[in-house]
Amino acid sequence: MVRNFANSKPDMQLIAPHALLPGGWRSEVLMEIGARGELARVDADARDAAGARRLPGPVLPGMPNLHSHAFQRAMAGLTERRGRAGDDFWTWRETMYRFVSRLTPELIEAVAAQLYVEMLEAGYTSVAEFHYLHHDTGGNAYADIAETSNRIVGAAATAGIFLCHLPVVYERAGFDDAPLSPGQRRFANDADQYCRLLDAVWDRHADRDQVRIGIALHSLRAVGETTMNRVLEYADTRGTDLPVHIHVAEQVREVEHCVARLGARPIQWLYDHAAVDRRWCLVHATHADENELEAMVSSRAIVGLCPTTEANLGDGLFGAERFIGLGGQFGIGSDSHVSVSPAEELRLLEYGQRLFSRRRAVLARRDGDSVGRTLYESAAMGGARALGIEAGSLAPGARADLVVLDNNAPGLQGRREDGLLDALVFFGGPCAVKEVWVGGRRMVADGIHTQRETVFERYQKAIRALD
Repeated sequence: MVRNFANSKPDMQLIAPHALLPGGWRSEVLMEIGARGELARVDADARDAAGARRLPGPVLPGMPNLHSHAFQRAMAGLTERRGRAGDDFWTWRETMYRFVSRLTPELIEAVAAQLYVEMLEAGYTSVAEFHYLHHDTGGNAYADIAETSNRIVGAAATAGIFLCHLPVVYERAGFDDAPLSPGQRRFANDADQYCRLLDAVWDRHADRDQVRIGIALHSLRAVGETTMNRVLEYADTRGTDLPVHIHVAEQVREVEHCVARLGARPIQWLYDHAAVDRRWCLVHATHADENELEAMVSSRAIVGLCPTTEANLGDGLFGAERFIGLGGQFGIGSDSHVSVSPAEELRLLEYGQRLFSRRRAVLARRDGDSVGRTLYESAAMGGARALGIEAGSLAPGARADLVVLDNNAPGLQGRREDGLLDALVFFGGPCAVKEVWVGGRRMVADGIHTQRETVFERYQKAIRALD
């Protein structure tokens, strides 16, 4: 089911009028693209660029999206009615369970392809798909246990986005080992079945240039200690550098139940029972105390922040100012996809801290630093590490994942260098992305994905089928 509409061959040389390099902004930057879509050479102040293709605006490293549930894009706006008893994450979850009961593999692929096209047009160049929708509506495995994973890989290939695919293990309904509800049966895998799924995904897709395979534990409430250890040990047989992602401490009720059943807060329990290190991405980590913040910083784990989803679900605010002040590293994800905009995620991350502290420019690391640049560079580098890829900066050896800004965008007029990033994040206007390149191949031109119409037509049919 894989369809790849990417250009057949990358250009060998590109030149940017201005580009954000690891050491700062430089002019007339020549970028040579290697045979595998990497930046083989990056030279500023290039004098001899004969034959190089000139890019039409300032260039940034592409932004990784470190947390995605692709099917939820088709749910946006369907959960905004207040119930008689109020509404929270747990009532939202019941609506989500009803929604997934109607999704076929074909619909999953169509929705994911549309989402990935939107991501690229917004400036995301890679995505970590936290994929737990594995089985049919009765909870039975498809004839091919990796059927829905194959659909996700196919959707990513259609769109031309780099995919870190994270099959999810999900075995129970809570810390008390309660059996899964009917709405959760499509997600279910015990340790043995999950290892078979991982084998199938790995054998079929791990050698693709545009795919990285990792693993995901849905959450501590959904995965017991025995299964966690078995899965982590088995994953190491496929490589000791696989990304490991987990939802953790997203909700106050989750923290309370973990303390009641396991005797510790979720993040503390995880650190006491697993060798959390730089391979790990702790998604949300919203309700982390001081000791847990320090543990995450010391382990060099990435915290995966999804501000628009966290706000939509009423999760709460992560202690980003303290975490970043301690040297913590983070990336951003669009999670439920009520928004598909890196700028909006970064803006809401900063604004949440401003509302909490009643101060401005909270997340700039030092006096005089640009908030926009601090947030963008940090999220790009942290996101790349969460996906286990060399990306997030325009440096030799990194992937040639580029975002070219639109010089004609209203919010960027009169802005230069760091001012461009402050305007990009805080202007809040129309998307200012002109071109997007993934692995040295141009996937977005003049703000429009090369396959937008074809993908959208399939998406329209999928939405009609869900009405």
